[in-house]
Amino acid sequence: MFAPVYFDHNATTPLHPAVFEAMLPYLQTQYGNASSRHEYGRAARRAIDEARQRVAYAVGAHPTEIVFTSGGSEANNLFLKGAAATRRPGVLAISAIEHPCVREPANQLVRRSWTLRELAVDSECRLASADFLQMLNDQPTLISVMLANNETGVLQDITALASQAKSSGAWFHSDAVQAFGKQPLNFRELNAAGVHALSISAHKIGGPKGAGALVLDKRVELEPLIAGGGHERGLRSGTENVAAIVGFGLAAELASAAVDENARILRRLRVSLEQGLQRLGATIFAAQAERLPNTTYFSFAGIDGETLVGKLDRAGFAVASGAACSSANPQASHVLTAMQVPAELARGAVRVSLGSGNTAQQISDFLSVLDTTVSQLKGLTAMAG
Repeated sequence: MFAPVYFDHNATTPLHPAVFEAMLPYLQTQYGNASSRHEYGRAARRAIDEARQRVAYAVGAHPTEIVFTSGGSEANNLFLKGAAATRRPGVLAISAIEHPCVREPANQLVRRSWTLRELAVDSECRLASADFLQMLNDQPTLISVMLANNETGVLQDITALASQAKSSGAWFHSDAVQAFGKQPLNFRELNAAGVHALSISAHKIGGPKGAGALVLDKRVELEPLIAGGGHERGLRSGTENVAAIVGFGLAAELASAAVDENARILRRLRVSLEQGLQRLGATIFAAQAERLPNTTYFSFAGIDGETLVGKLDRAGFAVASGAACSSANPQASHVLTAMQVPAELARGAVRVSLGSGNTAQQISDFLSVLDTTVSQLKGLTAMAG
């Protein structure tokens, strides 16, 4: 079967073989409901407890601070809507580059009398410090700023931002889905600086789809999105997806242990990729900012991104024209728009997000195919003109 080289790890990652093996018993023989009092149920509960400890250790948190969810989107919604439900409507501040699963619930809260304040970023996708400080004068109630952007890979200095916001009394949340597993993450240190919650997800780190967590300061009161039997400290009712949670636990442990070595390997591959892209005349977005070691976002003037992605796929390389969660939207990326990238250049954006299984030979082959493909597309454009 034809299998393109996979360069889309920010969308999802392949399931780690050890994670698959760990999950299998809970899909076959260990099928108990963790709320049941018999041995099948107790075995499921023990498995969840162990997974909770593994996830907590991987992010520098206490197990009681881990609230399992179905993924990053639910975790983000749980914090924003859950926190908003316990506080009087006020100012909700988010960065202009947030993932749709932060932007959309924020817009929903506007319809419930909240005031939404979008924080500007500069041309390198970094939060504009002056705008952030100006926002604090409005006495925000909730703040959500992502740790790493899913399109550009740019990292925000969450520790500094949370420290600055601490005196405002706002609850500070960060979507850490893309950062988790790609750089060290320590909730205890972030919490001390003023971060109250983080969202993380299993399928970005070699775990299964359908599992994630909100890492939550226990002093923060949330109203649950899903009410019922009182699971997850009453914050997320519903029979637990034991197999996925078990997989999440092991994936978190493995990713945390390998984070420094993987970052070193991926950074070297990214440097090689970007040197080649520059030789081909590509514009690399946020090239001067601190980024995730695996992420490159680029464009060629006059080349449509969707068209290029399709041709690269047929040539054997799976890349993205933007965030997978919003790929149905034909408009230019809201991230690049916030960075004030010209619309024509933004529409050509292509993202390569590398994983630990990628190789230098794959990068070389990709650059060769890309050179040929871009030349063909430019030739077609010239003929059409």
